[in-house]
Amino acid sequence: MSSPRPRVLPGFRLTLGFTVFYLSLLLLIPLGALLLRSTQLGWAEFWHHVSSPRALAAYRLTFTASALAGLINVVGGTLLAWVLTRYRFPGRRLLDALIDVPFALPTAVGGLALASVYSPTGWMGRWFARGSALGDLFGPDGLKLAYSRIGVVIALTFVSLPFVVRTVQPVLESLDRSIEEAAACLGAGRGRTFLTVILPALIPSILTGFTLAFARAAGEFGSIQFISSNVPFKTQIAPQLIIEKLDAYELEGAVAIAVFLLAISFVILAAINLLEGWTRRFQS
Repeated sequence: MSSPRPRVLPGFRLTLGFTVFYLSLLLLIPLGALLLRSTQLGWAEFWHHVSSPRALAAYRLTFTASALAGLINVVGGTLLAWVLTRYRFPGRRLLDALIDVPFALPTAVGGLALASVYSPTGWMGRWFARGSALGDLFGPDGLKLAYSRIGVVIALTFVSLPFVVRTVQPVLESLDRSIEEAAACLGAGRGRTFLTVILPALIPSILTGFTLAFARAAGEFGSIQFISSNVPFKTQIAPQLIIEKLDAYELEGAVAIAVFLLAISFVILAAINLLEGWTRRFQS
């Protein structure tokens, strides 16, 4: 009788038990408590909270601004990844490190910095304010960058930038340069080589980066507090509406909206997993 094969990693039961306990303590129990609390609401009351005009306006701004931030980062983040991967220049390492600043910086600090720069009296905002040369092009009131929907998009773009860059950059580094050289030898120009050789290989990672950036932007709160005026139906996003209901002791409404956002988050996570699986199949 042959002896059982030893496990490659010893202590499987212990480490698995710790993993389940750790995830339960940080994720499953709090989320389960939130879902359990929502079951105390009747369906009519739950639907009343999640489909109120203020909630719908907050969803609209949250997801529209998150999608715009993701699209902006798809273009800017891909370009940044290209520059960091394909060129060598003084200060490249510093630029590469700056990409990760939104990861390490408290979002409240980032929001305060953005508000100070893009406010009507800030270094950038004053060029678009009322009475300025650029501002007059947008009408008698100028163009408000901070404390407006544009400010919301700016803040969400700031916090979600690293996700696109760090998703596209490794794929660019792993591309075989000989394929590009072969395309050039066959007479393809730089633009055609990029569109027919490089871009198809980048599309899965770009889609994954967009989804991650969208998910990160949809859950942002800290930086929005400083650059958004939090006006209902105009500049109020869903997390701000939840905090406002908690401040007004409307716990049922806050729980209902939070559970609705949680369901959307699960849909986004499922989309990310599908994209990652597609990326692995595409690259294999």
